[in-house]
Amino acid sequence: MTPRPSDSLTIALAQLNSTVGDVSGNADKVRRARDEAKARGADLVAFPELFIAGYPPEDLVLKPAFQAACRSAVEALARESADGPALLVGTPWLENGKLYNAYVLLAGGAIEAIRTKVDLPNYGVFDEKRVFTPGPLPGPVLVKGVRIGIPICEDIWGPEVVECLSETGGEILLVPNGSPYWRGKTEHRLNIAVARVVESGLPLVYLNMVGGQDELVFDGASFVLNADSSVPVQLPACREVLSVTQWQRAAAGWRCTSTSTVPIDEDDKADYAACVLGLRDYVEKNGFKGVVLGLSGGIDSALCAALAVDALGPARVRCVMLPYRFTSQDSLDDAARIADALGVTYDILPIEAAVLGLESVLKPAFEGKPRDVAEENLQARARGTILMGISNKFGLMVVTTGNKSEMSVGYATLYGDMNGGFNPIKDLYKTEVFRLARLRNAWKPEGALGPDGEVIPENAIVKPPTAELRENQKDQDSLPPYDMLDAILERLVEREEPVADIIAAGFDRETVVRVERMLNLAEYKRRQAAPGVKVTLKNFGRDRRYPIVNRFRDPGTPLPEPDASLLKDQAAARSEAFDF
Repeated sequence: MTPRPSDSLTIALAQLNSTVGDVSGNADKVRRARDEAKARGADLVAFPELFIAGYPPEDLVLKPAFQAACRSAVEALARESADGPALLVGTPWLENGKLYNAYVLLAGGAIEAIRTKVDLPNYGVFDEKRVFTPGPLPGPVLVKGVRIGIPICEDIWGPEVVECLSETGGEILLVPNGSPYWRGKTEHRLNIAVARVVESGLPLVYLNMVGGQDELVFDGASFVLNADSSVPVQLPACREVLSVTQWQRAAAGWRCTSTSTVPIDEDDKADYAACVLGLRDYVEKNGFKGVVLGLSGGIDSALCAALAVDALGPARVRCVMLPYRFTSQDSLDDAARIADALGVTYDILPIEAAVLGLESVLKPAFEGKPRDVAEENLQARARGTILMGISNKFGLMVVTTGNKSEMSVGYATLYGDMNGGFNPIKDLYKTEVFRLARLRNAWKPEGALGPDGEVIPENAIVKPPTAELRENQKDQDSLPPYDMLDAILERLVEREEPVADIIAAGFDRETVVRVERMLNLAEYKRRQAAPGVKVTLKNFGRDRRYPIVNRFRDPGTPLPEPDASLLKDQAAARSEAFDF
């Protein structure tokens, strides 16, 4: 018998941080949220996409043992749901030999309904068609007689699924998400959600997960839209929260009567908070005691140290200055000031004995060859080996500190300054590193564990960047000025613009061609680099997957128009393909 429709509904939104593969731990989080929501009078508690498995589970979800563990956890939660509240939980679901990205309704001690994701994303960081089967167009589920439509994440990025839910009697749209952060994503999500609300005339709950998973950061920032597109509820970004929302039925339909909005940081503040969260969860979820990093006195390592302290607290961060004969007094002084301001453990370990020892071993092999980058790189590799030794001895993960500009053009040493387990600034261009350093001196995100005030001395920000691998070396000896370099790289990497178009926009031809060549040649280094937080539209790794062996080079000339005369009619070509 269908229950009599209720005129009020209390929905708890569990914007929580799950861990990929920790099925029992994720299920326990569901239980704790359920108990708290029950004490606060909730009829229904909703959780993000694939919460039981963690997201994205990638090929882990293909393991039969993992599928069985997720199902067993869901069935246990269902048995415990007899006394309410009802639960909506994301999980992988195997049915008739097909694996689905599913959302299950648990109520009355049973699995009341199962809905499966229709539109599986297969672009950028997403690869769901590899592991899941698309589900059929869904109808709504019933909770206290209220028809709730459940489009899962990507299902609202087009109109079809929401249209089906509206036409089959849906009254409230509840959208569980695993939507990763990148710059500007908050506004983009809101625009997509508003479009679905306008089309359907239904209120919408956008529930996103929060937390770091490898390169991805899920920033939460869940919200509610009423049918008039107003936003009565906005949850915070980058923080776990259980928000209980009140709903009332009126003549025009359902409306969220709760009012609770938290301002969402944007732009550089959002990037900084995402880097903190991504680093924290990578360290915590992998079980490291803390981190160690080389503190050179330069801007990159300074920002990484600040991020690490904000993520983990000063007691879990160890900084090491590794000076050599080319290390300036400025660098020594700035590194000491940074360490003191952040309150971290700080060691000074000169590397001259290590470098000279390596040169001595290599002397017979290098006989007759002039000194060049090979000797310079011995310094970076000595530093990398020392940091890895500290890592092994004390159980600390090495934080590597190269920015996106350097990673783009290969301005880094394999098995040297690229050594490390994670890089919080990997997706930040050098000019963005400067901006975030100044930002951190004036602000820190809520929940950050570092000190207030200036933590990066002005001298570390304004002095010319240098690797200090030879006398009076400056980055600009080998690279264009960073404002120019980053502008070119943004066009090459994020926009995939042809070289000719970049030149036509006013950039020097020789410089653009050179930068494009360096970008291509450095692919083998990037393939061996540590993972790092994604903050831009297109990061290296999950988004941008180029072959290492690649002889194509953009000629830098305007692209010719396609010769239509060489193309047969496409319909005719298709029919000929089947003409035996």
